[in-house]
Amino acid sequence: MSSPDPGQSDHAVELVDYDEFGMFHENAEEVGLPYDGPPRVKRASVEVKPGYSLSALVWGEDRPEVVLLHGGAQNAHTWDTVALALGWPLVAIDLPGHGHSDGRLDVGISPSDYARDVAVAIRQLAPEARMVVGMSLGGLTALALAAQDPDLVRKLVLVDVTPGVNQEKGSSIAAFVNGPASFPNFDEILARTVEFNPTRSVSSLRRGILHNAVQQPDGSWVWRYRRWRVIGENESGAVAAHPDFGALWDAADAVRAPIMLVRGADSPVVDDDDVAELRRRQPGVRVEVVEKAGHSVQGDQPLVLANLLADFARD
Repeated sequence: MSSPDPGQSDHAVELVDYDEFGMFHENAEEVGLPYDGPPRVKRASVEVKPGYSLSALVWGEDRPEVVLLHGGAQNAHTWDTVALALGWPLVAIDLPGHGHSDGRLDVGISPSDYARDVAVAIRQLAPEARMVVGMSLGGLTALALAAQDPDLVRKLVLVDVTPGVNQEKGSSIAAFVNGPASFPNFDEILARTVEFNPTRSVSSLRRGILHNAVQQPDGSWVWRYRRWRVIGENESGAVAAHPDFGALWDAADAVRAPIMLVRGADSPVVDDDDVAELRRRQPGVRVEVVEKAGHSVQGDQPLVLANLLADFARD
């Protein structure tokens, strides 16, 4: 009788199936949208610097009307339900170091640097888009973009963010993002995600993890967005201190496009003082508050957000 190989595990690795474009029916079913079959969505890649590319989801075959920029530690798929509800040709871009985009360790978390890269992608994929929508870090990137490249931002939507965001306001989000570097199995990464997102359905969170994490050969899971973290010599994945975004208030002064701010009623990230400061700098800003929504308005109330975007686009 042969002895067991000590290098072999007693349990085979359980691989979790992932079809990037095979779950849109779930998005539709969860919010009651009609579903006549898979939408036309494809991956596109734009080289913004030699050897460095951004990835994006291109919805539809006509000229994109909207550009969507996700928040930190998210990816372009966070907009899937909103995109289905709108039914418009659009582009959802993975920010640097997120999703399928290449990561940059030379700039850290910098909306202004991100905006320069995103501008290259928009000029190639959606140069005539009538609106740029950004949530959280994506919103700050969109704000910087509107100041730096005003021809690309005809209307600007900020989803639950202003330059007034700070470490205290974003503490609950940071607590989740700065969690374990890896998880031994899918059940554990799902359990942590459910713990920090009690208002979301388990099915939607499971889908979000599949889009935003990668299973390793040993069966463990790591987040895709780890690539933007500041990695030390020990590869610990420690993050830098919360950036100071206050300088972007000057970018808000420079924006000439119409602006809409959408707040999540249950989110601490934007407070009344932030709204007052934005109104002082942009008296014509439209402010909307979405009930039963936290920071990720697109995840908590995607149909409400889609209706607000459609209405703002018509103004």
